[in-house]
Amino acid sequence: MKAVALFSGGLDSTLAMALMIEQGIEVVGLNVNIGFGSTKDRREHMEKMCQQVGAEFMEVDIRSQFLRDILFSPKYGYGKNFNPCIDCHGNMFRVAKEIMVEVGASFLISGEVVGQRPKSQNSQALKIVEELGETDELLIRPLSAKLLKKTVPERNGWVDREKLLRISGRGRETQMKLAERFGLSDFETPAGGCLLTDSFFATKIRDFVKYDKLEVDDIDILKFGRHFRLEDGAKLVIGRNLEDNNGLKSVKSKKFISLEGVGVKSPIALISKDASEKDLFFGCSAVLSYTKAENREYEVEIGEKERVLVSPISRDEVRKYSL
Repeated sequence: MKAVALFSGGLDSTLAMALMIEQGIEVVGLNVNIGFGSTKDRREHMEKMCQQVGAEFMEVDIRSQFLRDILFSPKYGYGKNFNPCIDCHGNMFRVAKEIMVEVGASFLISGEVVGQRPKSQNSQALKIVEELGETDELLIRPLSAKLLKKTVPERNGWVDREKLLRISGRGRETQMKLAERFGLSDFETPAGGCLLTDSFFATKIRDFVKYDKLEVDDIDILKFGRHFRLEDGAKLVIGRNLEDNNGLKSVKSKKFISLEGVGVKSPIALISKDASEKDLFFGCSAVLSYTKAENREYEVEIGEKERVLVSPISRDEVRKYSL
């Protein structure tokens, strides 16, 4: 038998795959990329976790579809911030079911645990997710299976239900013992994971869509730096550290242009390409305010072809426009 597992790279989804592989089932660990998983590239980590349990790793990019169909119009609303968890999980299962057919698998696996997340993993929410995902009882949750009704894989004897578990709640003791039994190493500690659950990230999204349409190439700009909305409406983002600077350099959005101080150790910044002259000059001065520039004029490079001469301003002046 072959199954497709929704795989986040975390311990629970890894253990769910391990329990199935232990029963002689071939498993494809499918990571569904919605664009908001992390500020870091976790592909290498996910591949290593799959290797540890003997699963094949696969990734599918659904960022465009997620923005179009899910993020701004979830049927079941949002969690505490901008996280449409129930609709998102249901959508992931629909995608996984399509992949299941493509790779010749027979059923789906999830590392969800009953009661682990009060809103999105209670019994009712799990049922709703199954309905949204149109899983046709082909979805099995190995960590909590004995607390749930039998699925097609169990009824048909593809999976031995007696070897499945009945974990519930937010405790991690059973999972840690399982990790030891399967010899897992370098697994991640439990965390929110999705950036959409972060309150500050939610603020940045709400601000962005107030002024512009959020598109796939814009997602990365929300992940890095200090964010400001300037007086005439331009968006300004200034890197805080090396990770931010590298991240902002990698942004592909055609809506922004880069700013960088010349002759002084400067952060990378991005500003709206259609910024007014007033906002543009303010942005250039703001970049210098996050350097050790002296109180004199410096050149700031705008994109790759233009430079302007400006003086740094106080950080307090810049913070007035902070999100």
